[in-house]
Amino acid sequence: MYLFLGIDFGTSGARAIVINQKSEIVAQSSIEMSQHWDQMLWKLFDTLSIDIRSNLARIAINGTSSTVLLCDRTGVPITEPLMYNDSRGATVLDEIRAIVPEQHPVISATSSLAKLLWWQSNCKSFDQAQYFLHQADWLAFQLHGKLGISDYHNSLKLGYDVEQLKYPNWLPLQELLPIVVEPGSSIAPIQSSIAKQFHIPPTCQICAGTTDSIAAFIASQANESGDAVTSLGSTLVLKLLSETRIDQADFGIYSHRFGNRWLVGGASNTGGAVLKHFFTSDELREFSDRIPSSESPLDYYPLLQPGDRFPINDPSLAPRLEPRPSDRVEFLHGLLKSMARIEAQGYGLLESFGATPLKRVLTAGGGAKNEAWTAMRQRHLRVPVMSAIQTEAAYGTALLAMRGLDQTITI
Repeated sequence: MYLFLGIDFGTSGARAIVINQKSEIVAQSSIEMSQHWDQMLWKLFDTLSIDIRSNLARIAINGTSSTVLLCDRTGVPITEPLMYNDSRGATVLDEIRAIVPEQHPVISATSSLAKLLWWQSNCKSFDQAQYFLHQADWLAFQLHGKLGISDYHNSLKLGYDVEQLKYPNWLPLQELLPIVVEPGSSIAPIQSSIAKQFHIPPTCQICAGTTDSIAAFIASQANESGDAVTSLGSTLVLKLLSETRIDQADFGIYSHRFGNRWLVGGASNTGGAVLKHFFTSDELREFSDRIPSSESPLDYYPLLQPGDRFPINDPSLAPRLEPRPSDRVEFLHGLLKSMARIEAQGYGLLESFGATPLKRVLTAGGGAKNEAWTAMRQRHLRVPVMSAIQTEAAYGTALLAMRGLDQTITI
């Protein structure tokens, strides 16, 4: 029996999902976030039974995009990690703009490259650094023991050229940068000491990982060009599988390589966080059931504070939440309709730049359960809208590990 383990290191904890060769879940567990990532990894292994661990054939890990750390020659961190949303790299954006092509995705205060250049200027022990690694890279190193290996999903915002599959000449500090391989590809067998400790076969392969958001896309099993996944969480995140690559930093759009195609997308600051600001979970359920099938006349741009990234990339964009009717059902109706409009505007913008036209939308996140919202979104998007069967990033990472066995399966 061959089993495949996917591990998701998220913002609130870590999750493990194990699948068999039929893509069926046979085990899963989770733990809360703690300070030390490696201790979390070992604790997560301990939550799986020996029977499961003794049949593992391949393991892959995802981490949050642009969560990075500097390590010495033995892989020991010389700094605290900089997390995915750390924006202190804003101070080096002018330096980045001076060397990178226009519209490049590294032109962001939170990009991996911005964090590396910030460290170069602000880390007193920078001269001790031998390796610049992403969260998923460092965690995989704990298992396979080979330093300085990453994947091209995590490395996009470092500046890696995912079309030419090499680092561009303009990229500085290349002596610190990891070797980049295809997500899901085998790196090395698990270290013998780890295999013995956790009763894992010594032949178990540790695979190159991915980011959490791409793992969630893989979990949805969207596979046709024109398929998209909308994540209706605290924010609104769109990802469209396209034959064409689109990079438009001015509009908050960038593309990940996805096999021989491209995962094009962007993220808006509107979404569930706005809804939860005005309504409790019970109110959202109750009021949504009372929304009429007619279109709301209200036209909002629902934000909690000024600024959006996509489809309007304007840090000073003002929230628009007026007029506010006294009937709270009407207010919710207007908010949901406006978010549906923004979602449709986002996919329309991707198409306007040449992305494959939208054919189907799979939905992830808490908002996927809202039938009234789904009906509104389908009217605005004019394509079928349905819930994704699986949305767990750990499940997508397990699929990524398994599909490395069969290179004829495109991911």
